[in-house]
Amino acid sequence: MGSKAKYAKQLLVAMSENCNLSEYENWVEPFVGGANMIAEVANMVRWGNDINPYIIEMFKAIQNGWVPSDKYSEEDYRLAKENAKLTWKTTSPDLMIAPDLMIAEIGFIGIGCSYSGKWFGGYARGNANNGKPRNYAKESKDNLLKQKPFIQDVVFSCQHYKNMYIPKTKSIIYCDPPYVMTTKYKEQFESDKFWDWCSEMAQKGHKVFVSEYQAPEGWKCIWEKVVNSSLTKETGSKQATERLFTNYGYQILCHNCNQAKNIKGVCPHQSFAITGKSPS
Repeated sequence: MGSKAKYAKQLLVAMSENCNLSEYENWVEPFVGGANMIAEVANMVRWGNDINPYIIEMFKAIQNGWVPSDKYSEEDYRLAKENAKLTWKTTSPDLMIAPDLMIAEIGFIGIGCSYSGKWFGGYARGNANNGKPRNYAKESKDNLLKQKPFIQDVVFSCQHYKNMYIPKTKSIIYCDPPYVMTTKYKEQFESDKFWDWCSEMAQKGHKVFVSEYQAPEGWKCIWEKVVNSSLTKETGSKQATERLFTNYGYQILCHNCNQAKNIKGVCPHQSFAITGKSPS
């Protein structure tokens, strides 16, 4: 949860110490969010996906030369938020209550003008160290334009994580999903099914890394750091231990029997159910 900008390089170092990243052709992020992690990755074909259509449209527009404004009022913020509620499923301009706001612009306002960059988590306001009001829109715009050269060739998509394109060749799959017991996905996020999907990807030969506070048996923590976990303007922030987990090759444990699955993703009790033969 939250931006990985401050420690993306640390995560990459931890990954490189766990496996040889140069052996992989592709970098895949099913939950690309603010693209802070994927922007640090070099020498791979990069695939960035998110279920939020506004954020994806924002990044595509930036790639194509669009530059957001550096002035958005609280009324602009309110209208953008209402538009996002109305058009989440279709992003149809016909449903807009403020049609002059682009889909990409709603994406920018939703994170760039929000408290701690949380999706419409409250209109950001406050003063700089010199006592003058901060211009959060300008800060976000400047940061996004600095980021642009490092995401220019990312292939962005907007899908449920299970439906995004995953190359058949061995890939690094980095997941930064909604954390258990924290902010929810736009739809109800089913953590157990997510971990099963991660196991399936590992069984196919991909190297999977997951940022989370906790993980099921069979996943190894290779990095951790105490961080301030930003919530909303109303709830403030708290400290939490951010962790990076990875799979033990193919040794992923079943949620039900706690035994290792085989290369086909089948654990001993499932094998018995399928074949009627007790595992040896």
